[in-house]
Amino acid sequence: MTPQRVTLITLGVDDLARSKAFYAALGWTPHPSPAEEVVFYQIHGAVLGLFGRDALAKDQGREGATLGTGATTLAQNFATQAEVDQAYAQAVAAGATALKAPEKVFWGGYSGYYADPDGHVWELAMNPFWPLAEDGSLTLPEQA
Repeated sequence: MTPQRVTLITLGVDDLARSKAFYAALGWTPHPSPAEEVVFYQIHGAVLGLFGRDALAKDQGREGATLGTGATTLAQNFATQAEVDQAYAQAVAAGATALKAPEKVFWGGYSGYYADPDGHVWELAMNPFWPLAEDGSLTLPEQA
């Protein structure tokens, strides 16, 4: 049986130095690694990697394939609307493309979207139905 978990998310990027600078401006610290062609960030129980698009296609066995960003959203949940607003402003100041400013949404929460320099979409949200643990982790309530 395959475990129900994700341990590593890798984003294909066009310019590794630019992407690394963007995430540094968000306050993210890369994990020390001897590999120059990939950057890893330890995130809550998993790892986020940044890898050149061409190198990622080759690693996938699809050398020469044109990789897009896909229909995927990465999300960060926050405890308050003010935290969402602050994170959104920080991302835009760091060079993100503003997609949708944070606002109250139909499902009863508060969220906004931005795209990183490579077009990967991030949602920043406060969900009153999904309380965060003290360490910021999210576990779905019994009746989500």
